[in-house]
Amino acid sequence: MRWYGLRAALLAVALCAASLAAASIWLGLVGAAAVSALLVALGWISFLSSERTVLSAVGARLVSEVEHPDLYKLVGETARLARLPLPRIYVSPTAQPNILTVGYGPRSAAVCCTEGLLRVLTPAELRAVLAHELAHVTRRDVAVSSWSAGVASLVGIRPFKALLLQIAAPSGREYGADTDGALLTGDPMAMASALRKIDTGAAASPLLPRGPLAAASHLMIAHPFPSAGAGRLLRTHPPTGERVRRLEALAGEPRSLRAAEFRRTPFRPLPG
Repeated sequence: MRWYGLRAALLAVALCAASLAAASIWLGLVGAAAVSALLVALGWISFLSSERTVLSAVGARLVSEVEHPDLYKLVGETARLARLPLPRIYVSPTAQPNILTVGYGPRSAAVCCTEGLLRVLTPAELRAVLAHELAHVTRRDVAVSSWSAGVASLVGIRPFKALLLQIAAPSGREYGADTDGALLTGDPMAMASALRKIDTGAAASPLLPRGPLAAASHLMIAHPFPSAGAGRLLRTHPPTGERVRRLEALAGEPRSLRAAEFRRTPFRPLPG
């Protein structure tokens, strides 16, 4: 997580420095001051609006325990196991099976499942993908991903948007969340099975890579866009086959080794 955060911080510093240097050359000190104020304003806008932007892009709505008691039960059990507070739970009407988490910390996290995901996964598979999403929260890489989604939503040029997401949200974070989530539930094969179903469903019902949704794709557990054209340009996820292979290898380890690895995972009680 520190590496991902450092990459994002260096990217932000580089962009700000380039913008200020260009403003100083072409517009002088007054122009540099104006650009500096604009950059600060854009930074706050992206920070404050990223969650709303992402959830609106997938048409998500906050649901109650009365509406989805089984989902609340699974999320609550998994959150307690991960020693996290219960996140807010959203459901998107999207038919594609997918899930994402947005927020800047354990106490502000929001998990959003699509209706397609709730239809195709078994309870064990759903628990596995929820553990994956909560692993992003515990590893704190959800904060970097949420910030980058907010910034990318302000970028209108698609190649620049793709470059920003590739730097701020590298594919390696998914391997880490896969492993931590599988160790948390103790069922790597459920996670592998869920990934296969999600990948098949995403390929059968791809979303269109446009608008705010294009800036939020890296927050999802699987790439939601077509594998060609603009969808390929925005891809930030590792190949599903490789993710499944690693999970299958993890499932083949002796139980004692998995237990030792679990003790080294970043799940810790929250302060206070």
